[in-house]
Amino acid sequence: MTLVQMQPRSACPKPVHRTVDDAIDAAGPQVCDDMTVEVALAVMSSARTDRLLVCDEDGLCSGLVTLAQLATIRDSSAYTDQVRLRAVIGERGPCVTSSRTTVAEAEHAMRYRGLDALPVVDEQGSAPGVLARAR
Repeated sequence: MTLVQMQPRSACPKPVHRTVDDAIDAAGPQVCDDMTVEVALAVMSSARTDRLLVCDEDGLCSGLVTLAQLATIRDSSAYTDQVRLRAVIGERGPCVTSSRTTVAEAEHAMRYRGLDALPVVDEQGSAPGVLARAR
């Protein structure tokens, strides 16, 4: 007969609250909000990515644009080659989350706003990464 030593288990395990900082992907390409949609599409193509972090003139993250979003804008009848990323970001307002936010809170915000990715900003407003839905 083999003896098995049992470890007592607490009746109610403590929940683990992972922060967004624990779950982010690398930031990837970052561009300035005065870049045109055409140039942003070229950057995406050369970087082989489907999203770009957009920063303001102070280098602070102001949002994220996706390939699908920019393609829709480029294909619209009102499009001109002078449309800047700040106009695209301004349509939806900035949508970023703090690196201290819990993953559950960030996922809820992403579902609510219908986002596939969310820029994560630190205390200084820089973007260390992106929280993206698993594919």
